[in-house]
Amino acid sequence: MTEVKAGVEYKINVDGNSFLLDEKKYNLLTYINENESITEAAKLCKISYRTALNYIDKIESSLDIAIVNTKKGGSGGGGSTTLTEEGQLILKECKKINAIIELHKETNELEAEIVNINKEKKDMTLKIKDLELTIPLNKNYSIGDKILALISYDNISITLKPHKSSVYKALNPQNSSIRNVLEGTVTELKLNDETVRVRITVSGVDIYADISLSALKDLNLELGKEVFISFKALSVATLKL
Repeated sequence: MTEVKAGVEYKINVDGNSFLLDEKKYNLLTYINENESITEAAKLCKISYRTALNYIDKIESSLDIAIVNTKKGGSGGGGSTTLTEEGQLILKECKKINAIIELHKETNELEAEIVNINKEKKDMTLKIKDLELTIPLNKNYSIGDKILALISYDNISITLKPHKSSVYKALNPQNSSIRNVLEGTVTELKLNDETVRVRITVSGVDIYADISLSALKDLNLELGKEVFISFKALSVATLKL
């Protein structure tokens, strides 16, 4: 079995200058921000103080900005190092990316084929076995292309009746945010901490959704129950195979 592990890198752009911030340098900035000390941050990153200074110098020289501000202590020491406004902004943007990755790490991965492109409506149709989905048009794709459609478990809504916008969607498809309303059968229920992972089989395709325990009770879900799932077209990310 092939195992793939990917490290996160953040591409930072400042006034035309760019730098790839890897996880270790991101952690260094995080620890400096939390501890106001390069020495302590270096220890937590398990690198030498000299290496930490080298990392900071590389970031600052590449972006042509200062990311740390060091204040020397008096005769008794007690100096501190804090992130500058630019350093704080870089760290904030990286944390936002981390939050998005964490939110969407549980994802339906559906191999699909593009079977129709509607330039007027600016959308395209994907076919997965007997299931068809509508997503926004990607000009880099053509009919017949094989792609991977990614839909976060959290972006799937489960209802006992068609989503209230589905009738409006049928009459005004170009104006409805909910473009995909599908009928399926509950084929698995699995408790995950405080949430329940539900597998819904739609036209032979398994789609997973995460719901709360209270939602499970309200919907009275059980194996074999017929339900409707819906998600916004914009919630589907794609990769060309």
